[in-house]
Amino acid sequence: MADGVLAPTAGRRGGGTLAAYRALLGAQARSQTAYRTSFVVDVLGNVGSTVFDVLTVLVIFGVTRELGGFTLREALVIVGLSTCAFATADLLVGNIERLPRYVRTGLFDAVLVRPLGALPQLLLMDLPLRKVSRAVFGIAVLVVAVGSAGVQWTPARVLLVVVAPLAGVVFFGAVFVATATVSFWWVDSGELANSVTYGGRDFTSYPVTVFGGWFRAVFAYGLGFAFVSYHPALALLGRADPLGLPGWVGWAAPAVALVAAAGAAAAWRTGVRHYRSTGS
Repeated sequence: MADGVLAPTAGRRGGGTLAAYRALLGAQARSQTAYRTSFVVDVLGNVGSTVFDVLTVLVIFGVTRELGGFTLREALVIVGLSTCAFATADLLVGNIERLPRYVRTGLFDAVLVRPLGALPQLLLMDLPLRKVSRAVFGIAVLVVAVGSAGVQWTPARVLLVVVAPLAGVVFFGAVFVATATVSFWWVDSGELANSVTYGGRDFTSYPVTVFGGWFRAVFAYGLGFAFVSYHPALALLGRADPLGLPGWVGWAAPAVALVAAAGAAAAWRTGVRHYRSTGS
């Protein structure tokens, strides 16, 4: 009998939590689209930075036929995977960059007293819907890139072209959260966070073979950025890794993303426990 009472109660609580999150999202959507012309202009303008990322690669290939041993069509697959993953993660999770301001001003206190998860609240409170154009453009770049690269499609590669960008979104989302969490200990950590998140985006837009030494070792494999676009692109193109790693590495992106997400979740929980309110 007790089970029969508790189960509906738990269901009502779960439904109430989802309703609260939907309300937060709805409020953001109504607020940001209240002035429709301004919102549309903002959406169209936001795609600019992502367009320039792609144009930069095209300009480079205007003066060379290969970049790090990759042709333009092959490099565009790398760019497409990177752009799609980062732009979508930036849309969904990128506003966590505001955490240092919330910690410094005490707004994070208001988040903690609500009966909702702190991280979902932060992600929904300032969800930048104007950035949806970047995500759409990133998907378009990936579709065009893989369509023109002469990929020999197999069921496994069809699955990979879907799973790899999703893994990239999870990976970049984890990077956003993990770097923002530093602000629980160091409020003025914004520049450090940007150097990793946006620096990682730039790193994943090029074949890792153009980098060398300790820099490639740290970013590509120490932090895992090589698994966002470079290794999945090799697997899609059916190319051997010029650096000599085995072919199965190209299929490791989901596992790397899960490890990154677990690390970010642990860092977030530790940071929230460490938080002692503003002025402390």
